Amino acid sequence: MANVKPIPEGVHTITPTLVVKEGRKAIEFYKAAFGAKDLGAFYMPDGQKVMHADLQIGDSHFYLGDEMVEMGARSPQSLGGSPVSLLIYTEDVDALYKRAVNAGATAQMPPADQFWGDRYGRLVDPFGHQWAIATRKESLSAEELARRGKEAMVEAARK
Repeated sequence: MANVKPIPEGVHTITPTLVVKEGRKAIEFYKAAFGAKDLGAFYMPDGQKVMHADLQIGDSHFYLGDEMVEMGARSPQSLGGSPVSLLIYTEDVDALYKRAVNAGATAQMPPADQFWGDRYGRLVDPFGHQWAIATRKESLSAEELARRGKEAMVEAARK
């Protein structure tokens, strides 16, 4: 036991855990939409509800479990939405966005070039979770980012 790492191999310091209704369907959606790898799941004794699933997109793990209201685990569908958004950086934002929409995600903001240097879009998965998808196109200095941000806010105020 002395060789046990305090942070599991491959897991980052912060690892999101999503609460969903229909965990089995959610696992299949994330595989189809984002190319997630299913690294294993534990099920409740009924064999239906997912108690804990470990999924990976790129180099990042995220966990998933079925809604269990009696334990305080509520999905965005039960709460009427979520204030949290998960961001995926990818080589091709347009392709991943299209893949996710084709798998059943709802388009919120199609990918477009943004002032901060990313091509960026947003969508909502069938389980109520918000996802942002981006590809970095430019690396900006703090000064350039501030200048562009100010210009973008002035332009937005005109609309």
